[in-house]
Amino acid sequence: MGQIKVMEAPIKGLYVIEPAVHGDNRGYFMETYNQNDMHEAGLDMVFVQDNQSMSTKGVLRGLHFQKQYPQEKLVRVIKGKVFDVAVDLRKDSSTYGHWYGVELTEENKKQFYISEGFAHGFLVLSDVAEFCYKVTDFYHPGDEGGLAWNDPEIGIKWPGVIGEYKGNCSAAGYTLEDGTPLNLSEKDQRWPGLK
Repeated sequence: MGQIKVMEAPIKGLYVIEPAVHGDNRGYFMETYNQNDMHEAGLDMVFVQDNQSMSTKGVLRGLHFQKQYPQEKLVRVIKGKVFDVAVDLRKDSSTYGHWYGVELTEENKKQFYISEGFAHGFLVLSDVAEFCYKVTDFYHPGDEGGLAWNDPEIGIKWPGVIGEYKGNCSAAGYTLEDGTPLNLSEKDQRWPGLK
């Protein structure tokens, strides 16, 4: 392996990736993706699109998946801090319905690799977060599906979120510990649960 350390998460198909960061008094340099290192770790994905988003504190995006054109994702934060989550939707998996989360920050520079067959989402924990991700298929309008971010069947432990489940995925009544209200799109407040 070269500049990237690849560690398998407790759910097969998920990986936490730590790049080697070379810093001095001028700043730092790191490789954020190296095909040879990924290949050596058994990851042979081919990325076709890069995406970037900016979100403010309390924004929760997800849980999203693609129905007919599944994407593998390599995600990272270049500014701020998020809690990033993947939920296993592979019907034949022994971990179907299980979730795994990792904190991604501009300081720790960790990346999260998510194979096909997972729903994905993240919660912004800093004032602002810039989120980058590579995907293995192009965006296909109308192909997006989703799951309720607060589905008790899944039981994601979103850090710092306070509120009581009221039988739906509305953000109403949910805040972060500092009082920041959760901010979800209208669409993300209508997704069904896992069942």
